[in-house]
Amino acid sequence: MDYKDIFKRKPYFTEKAEKETLYGEWLTELTEYHRERCTPYGKLLKNLKVPQYQHMREEEIPMLPIGLFKDFDLVSIPEQTVFKTMTSSGTSGQKVSRIYLDTETADYQQRALVAIGGDFWGDARLPLLVIDSPRVLKDRNLFSARGAGILGFSIFSSRICYGLDKDMNLDLEGIELFLNRYQGETILIFGFTYIIWNYFYQALKRLGQSFHLPKGILVHGGGFKKLTDQSVSSEEFKERITEVTGINRIHNYYGMAEQTGSIYMECPFGHLHASIYSDIITRRAKDFKVCSYGEKGIIQVFSPLAFSYPGHSILTEDEGVILGEDDCPCGRKGKYFRVLGRIQQAEIRGCSDTYDG
Repeated sequence: MDYKDIFKRKPYFTEKAEKETLYGEWLTELTEYHRERCTPYGKLLKNLKVPQYQHMREEEIPMLPIGLFKDFDLVSIPEQTVFKTMTSSGTSGQKVSRIYLDTETADYQQRALVAIGGDFWGDARLPLLVIDSPRVLKDRNLFSARGAGILGFSIFSSRICYGLDKDMNLDLEGIELFLNRYQGETILIFGFTYIIWNYFYQALKRLGQSFHLPKGILVHGGGFKKLTDQSVSSEEFKERITEVTGINRIHNYYGMAEQTGSIYMECPFGHLHASIYSDIITRRAKDFKVCSYGEKGIIQVFSPLAFSYPGHSILTEDEGVILGEDDCPCGRKGKYFRVLGRIQQAEIRGCSDTYDG
């Protein structure tokens, strides 16, 4: 795998025909690499009768149901080279996925995140307001999706302020001091959707407080499952946050611990975008055939950056619709889509490792 070639490319400049060719080559190579180095994965391919050394198109790459990362240690590197172990979210009593990274894979994922973020808000480091508690990072050897998100986005920061204290209460004084220090500057705000809504927006409303951040950029992720239960749509989320902050640049993103770094950012037209570091197809639930654009299906995600573990082709538990490719009004090349929510009967878990109080 020539990762130098991958990172020479800008995230949203590769058109359909070239990307299909590249992903066929990259993912076929990774399939053979993981077959040889990850015993459970190799057994799975054998049971599925996936032939060796046969070039495959992207949609032919064997997919791992995301739940398998909870039940098996899927790792393709020697134990002594594991740099960090990430976990997916999970409520009390639920199993979590464990994702094993070496320094190379962690570096690839970070470089991808830097390139994607740079495309949306530029390369300059910005003051970063994290809508979360610093206690999330207490265990630096075991990274939850929530902790990994905070650490990932900290690479964009010149200085960090945490907006919540250790008890998840709004640190109004600390936020005001931070915003006053960088008054008039562009400020990046990051957090997980449910936490921003419940512990930032709702707290501000109770206190009758607001901020003036016309140059702020809010990036949030983790899904809308819990907000949907409260009858809060993506549109209402944006409207309410704008009311109390003045922020107009609000970007949701879709991502998961199993493919950290390969996030799908939302453009100003409300579309989630695949970059050169990721791709997506949707499959019909009844027969797992690939859906047409505009047709609802189960989301399958791909990434050539999953080097230390066989996470290059994952069947998620989410439903979505691919809206088009290479023709989004924002000008970014690649597929663009929207996520509709969890598939029925899938285990309910948000990607944000959300705080339940």
